[in-house]
Amino acid sequence: MDEKRELTSIDLVALTAELNGYAGAVVDKAYLYGDDLVRLKMRDFDEGRVELLVEVGETKRANVARPEHVPNAPGRPPNFAKMLRNRLSGANLHEVRQHGFDRILEFEFRREDQDTTIVAELFGDGNIAVLDQNGEVVDSLETVRLKSRTVAPGSQYGFPKSRVNPLELDYEGFAERMRQSDTDLVRTVATQLNFGGLYGEELCTRAGVEKTKDIEDAGEAEFEAIYDAMERLLDDVKAGRTDPRVYYERGTADGGEGDDEAAEKGRRVDVTPLPLEERADLPAEAFDSFNAALDDYFTNLETEADEGSEETTSKPAFEEEIAKRKRIIEQQEGAISNFEEQAEEEREKAELLYERYDLVDDVLSTVREALAAGYGWDDVEERFEEGKEQGIEAAEHVAGVDPENGLVRLRLGGHAIGLDPDAGVEKNADALYREAKRVEEKKEGALAAIENTREELEDWQARREAWSEEEREEEEPEEEEPEDIDWLSRASIPVRKQEQWYDRFRWFRTSDGFLVIGGRNADQNEEIVEKYMDGYDRFFHAQAHGGPVTVLKTSAPSEPSQDIEVPESSLEEAAQFAVTYSSVWKDGRGAGDAYMVMPEQVSKTAESGEYLSKGGFTIRGDRTYFENTPVGCAVGITCEPSTRVVGGPPSAIEGRAETTVALEPGKFAQGDAAKRVYRTFRERFADESFVRKVASPDEIQKFMPPGGSRIAEE
Repeated sequence: MDEKRELTSIDLVALTAELNGYAGAVVDKAYLYGDDLVRLKMRDFDEGRVELLVEVGETKRANVARPEHVPNAPGRPPNFAKMLRNRLSGANLHEVRQHGFDRILEFEFRREDQDTTIVAELFGDGNIAVLDQNGEVVDSLETVRLKSRTVAPGSQYGFPKSRVNPLELDYEGFAERMRQSDTDLVRTVATQLNFGGLYGEELCTRAGVEKTKDIEDAGEAEFEAIYDAMERLLDDVKAGRTDPRVYYERGTADGGEGDDEAAEKGRRVDVTPLPLEERADLPAEAFDSFNAALDDYFTNLETEADEGSEETTSKPAFEEEIAKRKRIIEQQEGAISNFEEQAEEEREKAELLYERYDLVDDVLSTVREALAAGYGWDDVEERFEEGKEQGIEAAEHVAGVDPENGLVRLRLGGHAIGLDPDAGVEKNADALYREAKRVEEKKEGALAAIENTREELEDWQARREAWSEEEREEEEPEEEEPEDIDWLSRASIPVRKQEQWYDRFRWFRTSDGFLVIGGRNADQNEEIVEKYMDGYDRFFHAQAHGGPVTVLKTSAPSEPSQDIEVPESSLEEAAQFAVTYSSVWKDGRGAGDAYMVMPEQVSKTAESGEYLSKGGFTIRGDRTYFENTPVGCAVGITCEPSTRVVGGPPSAIEGRAETTVALEPGKFAQGDAAKRVYRTFRERFADESFVRKVASPDEIQKFMPPGGSRIAEE
């Protein structure tokens, strides 16, 4: 079996969803290896070092690689690499896009002075083109001049003519494409619908249709089954619901006793974002992300191709075992979640049968009577098709029949439900409820398995800790920025902006690193509570009116909420934030009271006889008070890891910013005070243009409390 050397269109759909998780990462350096491999070394606020590899030679791929899988930096950089460094140094990764359903990726980077897009053509001979913000080619690895398109420096980049995009096809468009074919089902899906051979066969297998059936002999039942299989597969990869696999060729050598796995696995031959039925006969390894699977596959693909060489990126066996058990736990947790979803889906189907009782009973009775009268399943299906043409509602809900299993399929509420005509509505619903219960019971075994795996993980982690300190330190990432840079005196400071989801709110990070967010108005107050407050966060509010909802986050929005201890220093800073940005500052007072509660104590339901205004909440239960909390605000500028204005309680800001200005309630309007702070910053930095770019008066004003202010030293 040939090894996979190129990513498919389906691969790129899944990969794009994952790569966009690195949006905001800052480019440090660009490298070119040979004439077909580009490496972008980036830094992400949450992930740390990020290594993006794009290869367009004999092997065509794009993925984020582990640092130890990245080749050593080449010698003197060629002009193409120099151009990339000039345009991308300090730029933020803004977005990754797939062009239609083609094997083309667009990486868009943004920087204060210019935007740049890298287009990776992962088909044919392969190519990488670098475009400016107007879509003009700055440079490319290969020059292309064809009648249909041009890729050359100074010209507008021309995309190849797009083929059919199944992501945009509704059923009518899909069926029309199928009918226009003059070959069999699998070749039509592979070529006319742009899926390629492997996924063409996979969709036919999942749909349960005969792959080699001629289009002229196929009907709506086959088309609907393939379309349903296609929709489910595409929906999963678009939404990032992947379960990646690396597939191995089945080994032919005999393994000795206890060496079954070595005998089973040969070389790596494929990598996919989802388990494939077409690969079910091959040994496989699961990964927790498609990027990780791609990294493993292509790193080892190169290693295995060079048979005489020894692997240079080996690591202790316990590292592999720890990673393996973490993946197993992730899969087990995913299985539990799937069991819950499956059970819920079965219950929904059962409830739909009762909700549409008369319609379901009508369909089942029609099928039962027709079969009893001697009609065949083909006749039954034909009768329902006639009913659809006549606009009969019950017939319109029939998705097809399953003669082999004696079922009729109904489409209700987005579900395709297979029903036994002889059982009646109640028994069919009971069968669905029993299936839901059976699936839920499978969770118990999965929960027990997770506990066993966690114990194994802890054992391997303890063994790793026993390893020498020297070896562990060697594995830590290098190339950290020096901490003693005198940013104030530097003549030129690179602008490294990182947009974050919380930028539109009031926010700061406590001296212990916890994110605190607050609303700027009633709409944001409600949004924070309803969308961003999790079970173990902390809710703060000033006793005074007109204050923001303030939430100290104990986890990121994408992470499960965790019950962790929050230091008293962070709680006090969050309380000071709530008081400072309330009417206490606006009234010119120096201190005020605040309280803290847990999220479950916050409700939008008013007490009997009372009314809650927009942005208001009812607090039930005991509160923790922070009495006579002093107001306090400092505004500063950070230069690492990103360049931006920050603001909040002085104790939290002064340790994070390169320089700060302390504020207190005063006579100057917010806009005037912001201009004074801006002038102070310009006096402190040698690079005045840097201050203009990142700390304009408008940007400073976003971090100032409402009402009059003045610089504390005045």
